[in-house]
Amino acid sequence: MFTHLDDRGNATMVDVSAKEVTHRTAIAQSIVVLPDEVLQHLVSGDLQTKKGSVIQTAIIAGIMAAKKTGDLIPLCHPLGMENCKVDIRFSDANELVIECTANITAKTGVEMEALVGASVAALTVYDMCKSMSHDIVIRETKLIAKTGGKRDFKRV
Repeated sequence: MFTHLDDRGNATMVDVSAKEVTHRTAIAQSIVVLPDEVLQHLVSGDLQTKKGSVIQTAIIAGIMAAKKTGDLIPLCHPLGMENCKVDIRFSDANELVIECTANITAKTGVEMEALVGASVAALTVYDMCKSMSHDIVIRETKLIAKTGGKRDFKRV
């Protein structure tokens, strides 16, 4: 059953008015594969471009996007998140691993906020580095874990 459809098949927001307020956390991840032409611009753990620090800009973009999720995804509840953090690191395979963690104490979860934050951070990396190469691949975005709702989830 789809939660965003009513009995007649019409789109609807999920009614969370009867749900319990709990502390909820979600962690999402995006992976960006970078070609050598981009990796050549790696300085002290950050990519530097004419536009500035790629990592720092992507972190800010991811947090800003997570805060705007209710405006971007139809039928998504607008939330006043209590915390959002974006971490970006290089893997052993020279990929950028972007993790967005969102927290709230509310009646609904923050999975979409974490997913949007990780996605927009990855898109920001692409935007800032595309002048060096268009061979950048945003390989995957996925939910890693969530807690605090009806059921917890942890990707194994």
